[in-house]
Amino acid sequence: MEIQWLRAFLAISEQGSVSEAAEHLHLTQPAVSKRLASLEQQLGSPLFDRIGRKLQLTNAGRALLPRARHILNEVSDAERELRSLGETIGGSLRIATSHHVGLHHLPPVLRDFSNRYPDVALDIDFVDSEQAYEALMAGEYELAVVTLALKDYPSLNAQIIWPDPCVVVAAPDHPLAQMPELNLAALAQYPAILPDMNTYTGRLIKREFDAHGLKLTAKLATNFLETIKMMAGVGLGWSVLPKTLVDSSLAELPMPQLTIQRNLGIIYHRNRTLSNAANALQQLLVKEARGL
Repeated sequence: MEIQWLRAFLAISEQGSVSEAAEHLHLTQPAVSKRLASLEQQLGSPLFDRIGRKLQLTNAGRALLPRARHILNEVSDAERELRSLGETIGGSLRIATSHHVGLHHLPPVLRDFSNRYPDVALDIDFVDSEQAYEALMAGEYELAVVTLALKDYPSLNAQIIWPDPCVVVAAPDHPLAQMPELNLAALAQYPAILPDMNTYTGRLIKREFDAHGLKLTAKLATNFLETIKMMAGVGLGWSVLPKTLVDSSLAELPMPQLTIQRNLGIIYHRNRTLSNAANALQQLLVKEARGL
């Protein structure tokens, strides 16, 4: 049963004639007559008695009338609710972020987002960037804000928000910090404290050493950059950290041969329609990238 058939039936019952119903519906008389005929054919019963110039409801028509009104009211309510939903930014939003991004880059954006959209319940999971990619492809999150992968994923969209240049560091009293000139061969003589080699950052570093045929000795691997910073700061090894994390506890080692440029940003599935809340967060992040 088509909705437009019911609308034509209701208009005819209210207006009393096909011509007036057609004018009310902004349709031609043949179009309204065809819709009524289709409804009567499907129900197997006439809905109007044609007496003179007026149409009167049959018993079947009188039985259908309140049900038709109810159905059309429900349709109108659903249309209004969906239109309202299309304008509302609320509900729950589940996202993933890495510890570094979540601690050092995302808080101002989340504060702004929460102030603008208090009806959104944020559900944030802290995961490794590599895990976030897998989870997004499995549909577990609407979007993630992480270290971007070194390659493109056909099923995912990625957008850079924060360039994240990294530098070589060591404790101020580390032997490497006392050398007037440094190169990769000198670094290779000392143990490093680095992210796991399966992480995007770890792969970037290892790629540079492999390109020069040098062995990279990692004394300890951890994916928590704050932990790496602390261990490098007490002299347990050299490391590579985002420049934004370097403070007086570390010495930045000039190393032109080892240029590590990470990118932090948003990822989301190409085939997933983002909720209003997810779109709003994405727009705030894009403004952050543009410095607005």
